[in-house]
Amino acid sequence: MNLKFKDPVFQLCDVIRETAFAAHKFHGPGHLEKIYENSLANRLRKQGLQVEQQVPMNVYDEDGALLGDYFADLWVERQIILELKAVRAVLNEHTAQLLGYLRSSRCEHGLLLNFGAGRFYIRKFVLSEAMAAL
Repeated sequence: MNLKFKDPVFQLCDVIRETAFAAHKFHGPGHLEKIYENSLANRLRKQGLQVEQQVPMNVYDEDGALLGDYFADLWVERQIILELKAVRAVLNEHTAQLLGYLRSSRCEHGLLLNFGAGRFYIRKFVLSEAMAAL
C-alpha cells in the first residue's frame, strides 16, 4: 500500500502502535498502568503529537442527553481514544469497555493496548464498523 494515500487516522495509528511497542519493549510487563500511560504520552509528545491524559469525555444517551463523563486514558490528536491495560490477558470486558466509551462519547476511533503480558497487544476499533456488526 502506498502510504502517501493512506488515511491520516490510520497513519496516526501506525505511529501509536510503533511507539507503544517500543515502550513495551523497553519497560516490559510488570508495571502499573500509569507507568505505561506516562511513557506512551511522553514518547508521543516528543514526536510532536497532541496527547491529553485522563481526559473527561462526555457520555451521551441516544437522544443526545448528557449523562455524565468518564476519563479516557489518552486522547491523541483529538481523534483516537487509547484505553491502556496492564493485565495478564485482555478480556471481552476490556473490549466492551472501549466500545462503550466510543459509542457514548461518539468518538469514531479507539485503540485497546495491553502492556501487562510478555507479548504486546494492540487492537483498533472503529465505532461505525463495530455498530454495523451488532
